Formats: sequence, structure tokens, C-alpha cells
Amino acid sequence: MRPASDDGLSLSEKGPSSGIQLDTVEDLGVTEQRRVLRKLDFRLLPFVCFLFVLSFLDRANIGNAKVAGLSADLHLTGTQYSLCAAMFFIPYCLFEVPSNITLKLTSPSKWLPTTMFCWGSVMISMAFVRSFAGLLTARLFLGMTESGLFPGVTFYLCTWYPKAEQAKRIAIFSSASSIAGAFGGLLAFAIEKMDGIGGLAGWSWIFLLEGLLTVLVAIIAYFVMYDYPENATFLTQAERTWLIVTLKRDNTGLSKDFQWKFLLQALRDPHTYMMVALFFFIFVPSYAFTLFLPTLIAALGFSASMAQLLSVPPNLAGALFTVLAGVLSDRFRVRGPLVLAGTTLALVGYVVLYATASPGAGYAGTIVAACGIYPTVACILAWTGANVGGEAKRAVVLAMVIGCGNLGGIASSFIYRPQDSPRYHLGHAVNIGCLCVSILISLVAMLDFARLNRKKAAQCARDCISEGKMGDFNELGDSSPLYRSVGKHTFRYTTSYPVPYALDLLDI
Repeated sequence: MRPASDDGLSLSEKGPSSGIQLDTVEDLGVTEQRRVLRKLDFRLLPFVCFLFVLSFLDRANIGNAKVAGLSADLHLTGTQYSLCAAMFFIPYCLFEVPSNITLKLTSPSKWLPTTMFCWGSVMISMAFVRSFAGLLTARLFLGMTESGLFPGVTFYLCTWYPKAEQAKRIAIFSSASSIAGAFGGLLAFAIEKMDGIGGLAGWSWIFLLEGLLTVLVAIIAYFVMYDYPENATFLTQAERTWLIVTLKRDNTGLSKDFQWKFLLQALRDPHTYMMVALFFFIFVPSYAFTLFLPTLIAALGFSASMAQLLSVPPNLAGALFTVLAGVLSDRFRVRGPLVLAGTTLALVGYVVLYATASPGAGYAGTIVAACGIYPTVACILAWTGANVGGEAKRAVVLAMVIGCGNLGGIASSFIYRPQDSPRYHLGHAVNIGCLCVSILISLVAMLDFARLNRKKAAQCARDCISEGKMGDFNELGDSSPLYRSVGKHTFRYTTSYPVPYALDLLDI
């Protein structure tokens, strides 16, 4: 069990509902505020990043298994491998919103480890499939059980960090996917050498060992995960109070309760679908890159084993650029411009892949594409989470964006066809088209969020709406005139910490 807090309060006695008033809480100094954030980073980020590494390994290792002989051993023909890769996303997308609602109604420390244990068990079973039907069924169950982690942890981080601190943390979390890609290639290269041990093929050992690791970590997670800031026993009472009040101010006092009308707010908001479309069109090239990178590298003329190893540098470069983009996003208080920059960089990479037949240039193109794709995914999620007001609506919108956006994974599973080898012009062209659409949507989103901010600022000035009236708008979500979309702020400071709801925004 998690340890008791230093102040002796029970978990049920803590939180913003325990009589904390915004105007009676003393701000911590700069050093103390940074210490609180470092404590959060130390207690939360390493573990959730490791969870996502396991999640991404388990969903993407089918690509490594294919190179290790999966298709040949199961006698997969035509589009059967692509179907197995794509079917993961149907239940994955369908169950993301229900999963995040369940997380909100239960608790992260119970729900997230439960989903992990289930998908780890499915992964273990994949080691023993012997037919196309068995592999397809296992992938369907893997998608269903794995659906809760990515949207759940993204929402989880948004409940712990103020908006101005979220991008770098979500970027670090998202970079785990590229680290998983790099580590997955190395791990697959090593595990493949176990081919024949215990009567199992090398690809079976990939599924079995990675599944066992996931189950073990899931059991540990039950005992080490914290739920929300109200339950942060590793903070002192003063630190916890400051964090709770800062988050309350950051969200302009919006309701944290779950009500069905907040679900309807999410479904009726056109910005939800704008961000869904943006994430969809970036996820097509993103997942295609993850799924087919070893295949693309092998098509450049490298051996299967060498292709596994050469998949490491592009993924590591993508991880570094993701963290860099998150730091810059929080430093300069921008989201949209970095999404635009990332999609443009990825576009350059895919144009190189489309245009060249040189192995060296083609491999350089994969690195450039990774440096653009991975940061963009993280920035879109940070952009979405910060621009949705109210915890319940945020949980639903993030699940919708990630869930519906992941439908792009179905399309990406079919764009690199065997008959198009070795140049794969069709797949590269589809990715180029998706990136062009992403650039257009990001431009529209930036202009629209800036328009809304100017409109709300004018309303506050006209109607004399200030922080003292937060309670009048606590169930309006991001429609509250006090709530601002994340952008490039003119900040008002309380001691030292920027309060983003406060007044003028120059642009997004």
C-alpha cells in the first residue's frame, strides 16, 4: 500500500473540497514551486513512461515478428499480415472513450494496472498462435485491452500538471514510443537468437518474453501508482495545497465531477472533431513508420537482422526531438507552431523517401521523418489537453482524439503493399498527402483558437468578469469566458508562477 502522508491526513480528507480557498492560500516561492514539480517528475514520469514503452512494444512487435519469420511460419498470404496489424485498431478505438470514463469513475491506480495485466496476458497467448485466424483474434483482444493506457495516462498527466508545464511532460511520455521502437529493434534482434529453444520460433519468444514483462509490471503498478494530487502522500501539506489550488486556478475553477452533460459537451464541440481530424492525419504516417520501418530499411538493401538494428537510430532521433519540442513548447507557451514545424519536417523526410533510390539518402529520410512525426504527436495531445476545460470533458475529448485518430492505423496498415517493394511509392505518397492535410488543419486551428481567445477577452472586459466569478461558470467547461486556449500568453504572475487564465493572449 502507498505510505501515509507526512501531515497524517487520510486520503479522503485531502483535496480542494476540504475548505481550501483560492484567496487564502500563500504562494510558494520559486524554489519551492520547482521542487514540487521535480517531485512530480520523479514520482510519476519514469513509471508511466515505462508503461508506455511496454504498451508500444506489445502493439508494434508484430513488425519485428514479421521480419523474424512470422509470416512464413503462419503461411500468411496477400493482405493477411496487414489485416492482423489493422484489426488491432478497431477495438482499440471503440474502447478508448469507455475506458477513460471508467478511469474517471474508478481510479488510475486500479484501472491502468488492470488493463496492463489483461493485454500482457493476451501478448503471452500470441506466442502460441499457429494460424492466421489465431493471430487475428489475438490482435483484436490486444486492441481492446490496450485501449486504456495511452488516453488514460495522457489524461492522468493533465490532472497533475498546470497547462504551462504539460507539453514537456507529455512529450517525455510520448517519446517512450520512439524509445520503444529503438529498444524493440535491439530486443527483437537478441530474442530472435532464441529460435528453436523450447520448440518455439524466434518470433514466439518475442511475444512471450515481452508479454511476461508486461504482466509483472502490471502487478507492481497496483502498489506504486498514485491517483490524483489530492492523494499525493509524497508532498507536504503546504506543497499539496499549493498544487491543488494552482491546478484549480489553471482550470478557472471548472468542475472536476463526472456528469453526463460533460460527455455531451465533448460530443457537441466542433473543436473536438477538428483535433480528431488533425490527429488522424498525423497518425497515418506515424503508425506506418512504426509498423513498417524495419521493412522499409530492409527494402533499401539491408539484411533482416541489420534492418532490426538500423531501426534504432531513427527512433532515438525521434525521441530526442520529441523531448526538445516539448521543452520549447512550454518555454515559449506555444503548441500550434510546433505542430506545424513537425509536420513540415516529416513531409521533407517522406519526400526524400519518395524521390530517392539511394540506400544512404533513403535511410537519412527515415531519420528526418522520425524527427518530425514523433514530436508532432506529443504536441497535438498537449494542445488538446490544455484547450479542453473540465476534467470529465477532457477525459472524453482526449479519448476521442486518440481513439478516432488511431483509426489512421487501419489505413496505414495497408499502404505499404508487398507488390510496391522496394520503392513503396504508394505508401510514401499517402503519407505525404496526410501530412499536407495536417499542415492545413493546424493552420485553421491556430487561427480559430486565437479568435476565441480574443472574443473571450473582450467579453470579460465588457462584462467585468474576473477570477472572483469563477463559480458562476464552473460547469461551462472551456466555454467559460475565463478559460483560455493555450498559446503565447501575456502572463500575470502570482509570486512567480504564470496563471494562463489571466487575460491577454497574443496568438496561439
